Amino acid sequence: MYCGCFCFPKQRPFISTATLTEFELETEREMSSSTATHAYGEPSYWDQRYSEDPGPFDWYQKYKTLAPLFDVYIRRSHHLLVVGCGNSTLGEELVSDGYLDVVNIDISSVVVEAMQKKHEDKPELKYIKMDVRDMSAFESSSFDAVIDKGTLDSLMCGQNAHHNTSKMLEEVGRILKDNGVYILITYGEPSYRLHLLKELQLWTINLHVIDRMEKNPEQRAWELTKPLPLSKDGNSIADIIGSNAEVHYIYVCIKDETLIRQANVNAKPEAEESRS
Repeated sequence: MYCGCFCFPKQRPFISTATLTEFELETEREMSSSTATHAYGEPSYWDQRYSEDPGPFDWYQKYKTLAPLFDVYIRRSHHLLVVGCGNSTLGEELVSDGYLDVVNIDISSVVVEAMQKKHEDKPELKYIKMDVRDMSAFESSSFDAVIDKGTLDSLMCGQNAHHNTSKMLEEVGRILKDNGVYILITYGEPSYRLHLLKELQLWTINLHVIDRMEKNPEQRAWELTKPLPLSKDGNSIADIIGSNAEVHYIYVCIKDETLIRQANVNAKPEAEESRS
């Protein structure tokens, strides 16, 4: 069962503590706690958070560090969805970099209304109040890419973690087009994330890593745009990068309709056997 914050390695997001507000420091402490669970799936929790600190904040990585990877998997004409957008600058930076259609969703009406007002002059940038566990307002197979910086992680750190993360991933898989990509930027190493992503049999998975702290190009230990060899159980990654590597993990999940059809075929004999 996937629940609780034990799923988070005790790492810090890529940002200098000198620039963090007390609210942001408190949130980081909570999300790296090994015992506490919080109402991360409740709108009231986030409404209060964003009311207390409305300033822009990006978890894990800035757009400029992720842009080379986005260029590998996403075209400027693609229909993009940013889940759990908060008051991140990711959406506006995507648009500034030439992406033509960026939809952002968040469970908090407080932050969505603020972002709608802030970007009302940008028709290519949309903000919608929506729960990532129920995106029924979107048609199936309607997005080319879904970007997630911390939303799955926050659900894993909250109550009913397994149920909530499974619902989220089912919805992400539903709204993605065939060969569409779910790009998950996370704390979670393969031993904590791979089984969850594979459980639904929706996609093939490429794994990239990026240093948590910004470094000069000659100091970078990993090539962001090159996926690492990924064994079935994910243990190959520790062999490559070492244990306790100071990286964020980026899972690029490429939807594959053939996997879904095969899973359905395999499920039929099991269902018939259970009825007999």
